[in-house]
Amino acid sequence: MGRGDLTNREWSLLEPHLPPRGGRGGRWNDHRIVVNGILFRIRTGVPWRDLPERYGSWKTVYERHRRWSADGTWDRILHAVQAEADLAGRIDWSMVGIDSTSCRAHQHAAGARKARPRIPKKRTTPRHHRPDEGLGRSRGGLTSKIHLAGEGGCRPMALLLTPGQWGDAPQMVEVLDRIRVPRPLGGRPRTRPDHVSGDKAYSSRRNRRYLRRRHIRHTIPEPKDQRANRRRKGRGGGRPAGFDRDHYRRRNEVERTINRLKNSRAVATRYDKRAYVFHGTVTAAAIRLWLRQ
Repeated sequence: MGRGDLTNREWSLLEPHLPPRGGRGGRWNDHRIVVNGILFRIRTGVPWRDLPERYGSWKTVYERHRRWSADGTWDRILHAVQAEADLAGRIDWSMVGIDSTSCRAHQHAAGARKARPRIPKKRTTPRHHRPDEGLGRSRGGLTSKIHLAGEGGCRPMALLLTPGQWGDAPQMVEVLDRIRVPRPLGGRPRTRPDHVSGDKAYSSRRNRRYLRRRHIRHTIPEPKDQRANRRRKGRGGGRPAGFDRDHYRRRNEVERTINRLKNSRAVATRYDKRAYVFHGTVTAAAIRLWLRQ
């Protein structure tokens, strides 16, 4: 077992959720070797062609990762691993923080074909495909932004990929709607945390109205300009937003989640041309965090 490869415990948690190796076209290569190759590339950020020989053909590893990113296999694995963690009581629903982080895009991440990609041997468009490929241009160059919700144990619950110049507040509702943890013993998937925290960037009437409608308590500070606006309107401005300093101290948990996620160099710097492949890269890195003890 090489440095950074899956341990026997982690493999025992992951193996039941992988696609079967049989089927038309012959048997696939051993899943464990290929998954270790994918995780090696995500952790180190090396080009696919430079994968060590112990992981087999680089093209096999890359195509497996691209296929699973396109058909949503990585997303299904993430939900399955979260379901097992929730069943064991290892998800801290008491506080879910939401935040975003910018990832500098390497020059090799640009130049994707304009044609819409297709899933191999199917006529459908890959999940999480974006016509803009999730790339935005700013003073620093090409960037992508990862919006995510993290639970109290510093692990990602849901994520969303957008161009780097997009704002944070408009993405809050979509990120929270992506929280969906199945219940293996029966019942609807859990989608509602007990409490949500965010910084000033997420303060808006739309977001607060959404959280109130879903009966989710929240701690989001109100910026000075919004407070001044509300006071200027008098009664029409509504009541001041509540703010609990003790709950807001836990906002560091989502920031620590981002730091753990960006320990993977292929997440901290984007090398993938296609948005759906980069989404799969970030999701695979999140799965690895859930597998760790």
